[in-house]
Amino acid sequence: MTRKVTIALDAMGGDCGPDAVVPAALAALEKDDSASFLLYGLPATLEQARAEAAGRFGNRLQFIPATDVVGMDESPGDALRRKRNSSMRLAIEAVRRGEADACVSSGNTGALMATARYVLKTLPGVDRPAIISAVPCLRGGYTFMLDLGANVGCSAQHLLQFAIMGSVVAEGILGLERPRVALLNIGLEDIKGNELVREAAELLSRSNLNYVGYIEGDGIFNGKADVVVTDGFVGNVALKTMEGVAGFIASILREEFRRNPIRRIQSVAAGTALNAVRGRLDSRRYNGATLVGLNGIVIKSHGGADAVAFENAMRTAIMEARKGVPVRIANLMEEQCIHA
Repeated sequence: MTRKVTIALDAMGGDCGPDAVVPAALAALEKDDSASFLLYGLPATLEQARAEAAGRFGNRLQFIPATDVVGMDESPGDALRRKRNSSMRLAIEAVRRGEADACVSSGNTGALMATARYVLKTLPGVDRPAIISAVPCLRGGYTFMLDLGANVGCSAQHLLQFAIMGSVVAEGILGLERPRVALLNIGLEDIKGNELVREAAELLSRSNLNYVGYIEGDGIFNGKADVVVTDGFVGNVALKTMEGVAGFIASILREEFRRNPIRRIQSVAAGTALNAVRGRLDSRRYNGATLVGLNGIVIKSHGGADAVAFENAMRTAIMEARKGVPVRIANLMEEQCIHA
C-alpha cells in the first residue's frame, strides 16, 4: 500500500509563483490519490486557487493564508527576521510541526536555506546542509551531485558528510544498494587536486561508502558514479555551466534547421529524433534540488520553474518523504561515526 504523504507548498515563490504552483498541485492530485497538499499564499491567491480546484479534492488540498512574501532578491537575514508569516516560512514550519512530510518552494535559495536551517535544524552529525540534485546520464538514469551552492567554503569532513547524504538520496531514489561515490577533481591521478580534495579522498577511502575515486568534469554524465561530491562553489559553477550548454545546444539546433527551406524540410524528417533530444535536454525533467542534511525534507524548485517543472519538484518531495530520507541519513551518519 502506498504511504500517504502531505506536502507543504509555497505558492508565492519563484518567477511564476501561483501560475506554476497551483496547476502543478492540481495535476499531482489527479495522478496520486495518496498525496495531499497544504497551499500557503496570500489570501487573493488562495481564493483563485480554491476556485480552480472547485472542491474536487476535498481535504487533500488545504489553503492556509500568509501575510508576507519573500522576494527573490531579498537578503536571507531580512527574510528570516522580518518575514515570519511569509508563505515560505509557514510551509517550512508545517514540516517542523509534523503537519507536512516535506516542503517545496521556488523561492529565494538563500532565504529558503537560512529559514529551513533555523526552523528545522540539522541532523545529528551534519555540520552543514547541502544542495543536491540529479543530472542526466548518457545511457539513461541519473547521477546525483552535491553541493550545488549552499557552502562555498568546505572542509574535507564536510565533503565526507556530503558523500554520506548523497549516498542515502541515491539509494532511496534510485533503489541502489551501494551507490558509487566519486570526488570531482581536475584529474584522476592520486596526486591531482588541491589539499582539500586529497584529504577528502583519504577520508572517503577509510569510510564504509562505495568510494570509486576521482571523476573529472567531463565524466559526470558517463554513468560511472551515482554520486558526485564537490564544494558549493565548484558545484554551482558546474551546474550553471551544464544548464547553459544544454540551452546553447538547443538554440544551435533551432538555428540550423531554420537556416533555409531545405533545412526546414530536413527538420520535419528528423522530428522524432529532435523531440527526443529536446526531451533529454529539458531541465524541467530534473527540477527539484533537496536541501539535504536538515531535520526534515525541503525541496528547492528552480526559480523560473513552470507548472511542469514544479510538479517534478513535488514528485521528488513525495518520493523522499515515502523513503524517509532524513531518518536514513541520520542512521548512516551514526554508523559512520561508529566505524570512524
